[in-house]
Amino acid sequence: MVTLDTTRADSIGPQAEGVDTPAFDALSTRGLRFRQAYATVPETLPSHASLFTGLLPAGHGVHENARSLARDRTLAAERLQQAGYRTAAFVSSFVLARRFGLARGFDVYDDELPAGLAERSAALTTERALAYLAQSAAQPLLLWVHYYDPHHPYSPPEPFRTRYATHPYRGEVAAMDAELGRLVEAFERQVKGPAAILVVGDHGEGLGEHGESQHGRLLYQSTMRVPLVLVGPGVGQGVSDAPVSTRRVYHTLLDWAGLEAADSLRTPKEEVVLGEAMKPFLSYGWQPQVMAVEGRLKVIQAGRQELYDVVADPHEAHDLAPDTAASRAQRTALLDYPVPQAAATPAVEALDEDERRKLASLGYVGAGTAPVVRQDAPRPVDMSPLFDVIERASFLFVRAQYAEAIPLFEKILAADGHNLDAALRLASAHSALGHDARALAMFDRAAAIAPGSQDVRTYRALHYARGRDWPKAVPLLEQVLAEAPDRLPALEAMAVVRERQGRLPEAVALRQRIYAMRAPSAAELVQLGQLSMSAGDTQAATSAFERARALQGDAFRNELELGVLYLAARRFPEARDALDRVAASDPQYPMALFKRAQVSVLLNEPDRAARVARARERADATTRELIARERLFR
Repeated sequence: MVTLDTTRADSIGPQAEGVDTPAFDALSTRGLRFRQAYATVPETLPSHASLFTGLLPAGHGVHENARSLARDRTLAAERLQQAGYRTAAFVSSFVLARRFGLARGFDVYDDELPAGLAERSAALTTERALAYLAQSAAQPLLLWVHYYDPHHPYSPPEPFRTRYATHPYRGEVAAMDAELGRLVEAFERQVKGPAAILVVGDHGEGLGEHGESQHGRLLYQSTMRVPLVLVGPGVGQGVSDAPVSTRRVYHTLLDWAGLEAADSLRTPKEEVVLGEAMKPFLSYGWQPQVMAVEGRLKVIQAGRQELYDVVADPHEAHDLAPDTAASRAQRTALLDYPVPQAAATPAVEALDEDERRKLASLGYVGAGTAPVVRQDAPRPVDMSPLFDVIERASFLFVRAQYAEAIPLFEKILAADGHNLDAALRLASAHSALGHDARALAMFDRAAAIAPGSQDVRTYRALHYARGRDWPKAVPLLEQVLAEAPDRLPALEAMAVVRERQGRLPEAVALRQRIYAMRAPSAAELVQLGQLSMSAGDTQAATSAFERARALQGDAFRNELELGVLYLAARRFPEARDALDRVAASDPQYPMALFKRAQVSVLLNEPDRAARVARARERADATTRELIARERLFR
């Protein structure tokens, strides 16, 4: 199974416009190609969640990137693994990192990316997959390879960079197709017995159609119609014009594995194909969007209905809704489609700063606030002039380039005065830059947009917590955490506040909760170790310093503290090793020599007298008095 990220249906295959894709063309000749295959959502993670669960986003619950798939949603890989399959996955983007839930059921889930990067090339991913294929085994195999290359910004490798100099997106697709050919050739050479190949896109790319340069915000063919081809047992050669949903990939995998045959694309059945684009609704409070395709007619519901004949009008230039009615099945499906709860706390808050920057570098930045939902909300397509402004503002905000982001958020608010996300980010940007009066004024505006909003209270509290008025943050944070005990930004601010109040055990407990929700950095673990020592919590301090050392290796600079903690716990050999690692250039080296001498006596080392003498020789004002009083040295 190969998934092609950000690949338009008209950019690959025999009918592609202005691009050569011989590998996909060859598969199309051998198997069954679907001309009307539709993604369930124009974003990478939720679309892949549908591929592997067989569910629409309304069923699996993932409507945007950077959310997590619930553990009770069964994945195809889990079913095949239970049936005795080897299962291996090779993904090319942080958007599909194992933390988001798709790794379940895979014996191998290779999401390792080049240092500091959020994606890897199709060539690198192919190399990893080929190395795995070279390992022979008797078990049946499910191999999933994900290629991310056609994603913005477009920068194809040579010779495709030169060949497609005027259209680098097509160059990315052509380069990816070359790797697809290499992968398929190796797969068919290495794998024994009957083999099946399924290649599918997760979503397309707007490329300016309907005002959308990339994807994720609208439901037109450019981002929802994707390539799909099947080659393998029980699949004839040809082309199907029937609309199908990519969520049926799940059923097709089970069918090929002999587990279940229902709803398989090997024998596609007629149905109303549904899809959604909820990001503008969840992020900004704009109209929710759902589509329903039946035959050649496609309906988009977003405040009002649009209707297109996508066969005669593939670029959806002529809205037929004023004169043509959708079918009863389409109307019923749209009416029954559940709109997600906009007020749900976004799971994106559990990302650390490095992970946020990785998503921003890929063009994915989830909103941090629940939007204001209103009857007169704008239609997303009518707000398309703001799409690129929002992308740029969010990118700058995540990278802490607040001064550059501020005028962009002001432009967004001028066009969309009820955009709570823009108002709160603008307030937070002013806060980060120390613009106290402007920050508070913007928090007041945000409160007027969304009276009683937990988000407004949270981010106003964060503003107070970083300044001289930090006591004002306390009641706000206590109220937020009473309503949402796992609200990560509120927990982090409360940890700082409790430390300032001198309530150190509470501060330690809060930081431990935070780091159970997201991975801490080495610096944060060092800070927790020092805080725990001040609170007298030896066990918590030791654990924090040990974790920091595991991350930092030779760069760890808190060996003295760790040695002292080991000594207090009577873990003398570990104390010896930690204290021996303290550099002579360390300003606290005299204290390290003193503690090391204590350990030497307690271990009854042969050179204990020499170590005591050296501690005396290198003593400073602090350790000189300690040495004089130390009974072990008498």
